Amino acid sequence: METRPCALAGMFYPGEPHHLEQFLETVTPRERPAPDALGIVSPHAGYQYSGAVAARAFSAIRPDFDGTFVVIGPSHRGFLTCTSAIPWETPLGIVDVDTEFVGALEIRADEGSMENENSLEVQVPFIKHFFPRAQMAPIMMGDQSRASAAAVADRIVHAVGATGRRVRIVASSDFSHYIPDSLAHERDAMAIDAIKNLDVDELYRRIEKYNISVCGYGPIAAMIAVCTDFGATEGCLLSYATSGDVTGDPEVVGYAAVMVV
Repeated sequence: METRPCALAGMFYPGEPHHLEQFLETVTPRERPAPDALGIVSPHAGYQYSGAVAARAFSAIRPDFDGTFVVIGPSHRGFLTCTSAIPWETPLGIVDVDTEFVGALEIRADEGSMENENSLEVQVPFIKHFFPRAQMAPIMMGDQSRASAAAVADRIVHAVGATGRRVRIVASSDFSHYIPDSLAHERDAMAIDAIKNLDVDELYRRIEKYNISVCGYGPIAAMIAVCTDFGATEGCLLSYATSGDVTGDPEVVGYAAVMVV
């Protein structure tokens, strides 16, 4: 059986299963927020920097969820929007891809383009650890324009209607990149405020006006559009941190966990 191998184990996250489990247990929040999130924003940096924030995001989803995670991440290497139709390996075991749902998306599959994409891979061990019975449908976004995000959202809504799947949407994104810590907090708060208000147009306007280097703004916009179609009314910031909290460096990358309900 063809599978998508772990390309980043031992670099972005522990490659040894026991060490990975130990890390995930350490960063798991003791209390889960309520209500159950329809969508989340989760970061995709190395776990030592953003793993605790990502765990906070996934904690917003009911622990007994066993449907399909639609994981949308940006392409960092300029590939076109595509999906994957093969199972994904993690050090903790395989996460199956919901091939019926992926087929219903009517987005081309391109396994080669996804080989080293961290925006998708770093989310998968969280799914395997916290939701062992769930499947996933990975979507890598190339064009992150407003129109492209709306088109991806339409494809997801169509696939849900065609398959009847219960889904949760994961928008994989880091926030400001390599700017002074205080400026990262200021600019990221602007973007997060638009996300909390589920205002996609305002999110794009602020990113452009204030030059906010959110790498996964397209996946975030698509997630918001799908969730509002399913009845979501608000977003909530669960956690925010920067790489400087770990490294002490003056220029940082920002990470946020946001749930949409």
